[in-house]
Amino acid sequence: MGDCKPVAALRERAQALIALDERLRQTLPSPLREQVRLADLRDGRIVFLAPTPAWASRLRTCQGELLAAAHKLGAQASSVVVKVAPLLPEPEEPVVTKPLPHAAAEHLRKAAQSLSDHELKALFLNLASVAEQSSSPSES
Repeated sequence: MGDCKPVAALRERAQALIALDERLRQTLPSPLREQVRLADLRDGRIVFLAPTPAWASRLRTCQGELLAAAHKLGAQASSVVVKVAPLLPEPEEPVVTKPLPHAAAEHLRKAAQSLSDHELKALFLNLASVAEQSSSPSES
């Protein structure tokens, strides 16, 4: 799926946000930097998540430093938004994915044939070829 252009673009955006998160949080005092995470950078807004209203309030007091750091990093940001939401733990190890069974490739191919949208049909066929490549010959 990584070869699919929309998926590759999404992966690149996620990696850019992870890198920006790490660099922006380094400007924050400890233990605040361990409690918050960058969620998004869109339309000139830096969006952070904080686990409690107290941490969100502390982060809001640092918005000037965050904007200055963002500008130094080349990010076009004019405001900081802080949302209160529980933070997901960072994965310790990458998740190992299992190969898709041969039947998945067949189902994707059949679903593609029923679609009238040519772009979506091409995506399904691309996924079917990925599923076919990932399945071993013994699964047939």
